[in-house]
Amino acid sequence: MGLNDRDYARGPEPGFHLSAPTTATVQIMLVTAAAYLAQIAIGDRFEQLFALRADWFARPWTCYQLLTYGFLHSRANVGHILLNMLIFWMFGRELEQRYGRREFTLFYLAAIVFAGLVWSLTESVYVSSDVRQIMFEGGMAREMMQRPMALGASGGIAGLVALFALNFPHRQVLLFFVIPMPMWVAAVLGLAWDVKGAVGRTGEVAFTAHLGGALFGLLYYYFRWSLSRFVPAKLAWPRVKPRLRVHEPGEERDAGDDDEFGEKVDAILQKIQEQGQESLSWNERRLLEKASRKAREKRK
Repeated sequence: MGLNDRDYARGPEPGFHLSAPTTATVQIMLVTAAAYLAQIAIGDRFEQLFALRADWFARPWTCYQLLTYGFLHSRANVGHILLNMLIFWMFGRELEQRYGRREFTLFYLAAIVFAGLVWSLTESVYVSSDVRQIMFEGGMAREMMQRPMALGASGGIAGLVALFALNFPHRQVLLFFVIPMPMWVAAVLGLAWDVKGAVGRTGEVAFTAHLGGALFGLLYYYFRWSLSRFVPAKLAWPRVKPRLRVHEPGEERDAGDDDEFGEKVDAILQKIQEQGQESLSWNERRLLEKASRKAREKRK
C-alpha cells in the first residue's frame, strides 16, 4: 500500500460532516454537561448517589464518589457549572497540547480525587469536633451527625490552574476578565482567597477542595510525575487517525519506502497525542517537519 492510500493522505470529502470531538478538553466538558442534565432530570436521588459525602470512608463501597462528585454542580446556580467550564476550557486546551490528551485526562481525574480526599479528611475533623450532637428523646439517646456533601469541578480545576501557572508563570491573564496580570500573580491571589475561606469556613464553598487540587498540581509539576505509566495502555483514549496528508509530487518512491515513512509519521503523531509535543526528540521533530512540508507542497 502506498503512502497516498493511507487515510490521512486523502483530502476531506465535500459536503457537511458531523464528527465527534477529538480533544479531551471538549469531551470532559460534554460529560460534565450530561451529568448536569441528569441532575436536573433525576434530582436529589442522583446527587445522593454521586455527590461526595465527608464520611464516605465509613461506607467504603461509596469511594467512587471521590471521582463522580467532580462532574456534578449546583442545580440552584447555573453559574456554578458555567464558570467552572469556562475556566476549564481556558486553561485545559493548552495543557492538553503540552502533556497529551491521555496524560491530561489522567491528571484532571487524579486532581479531582486528591481534592476530594483533602476535603473529606478536613471536613471529618470538623464534624468530629464541632458538629456531632447528642439529643435525648423519650429517654433514648440519638446521635445527630451532619454529613456535608461536596459537588463541583472546582477541585480539579484548581489543579489545572496551578499546573498552568507553573508552566506559564508570565502569561498575561485577566483577573475577573478585566484586570491584566501575570498568571503567577493571579494564581497566588486565588490561593490566598482559598486559604482565607478555608480558615474562616465561610459560605458554602469547598475551599479545602480547592487547596487540595492546587497542592496536587504543585506536586505533579515539582516531581514531574507521569501518570500514564501507572495506567494500562488499553485504557487510553481511542486513537483518532490523523488527517495529515504526506506526499511529494513529482517524486517516484517505492511503496515500501512510503509505508516505512508513513509508519514513522504515524508513531510520532500517536506520541504527540499521548505525551504531548514536548516529548518529541530532535529527530522526530525534523521528520514531522518534513512530513508537513510535503503536505504543503501537495496542496500548492
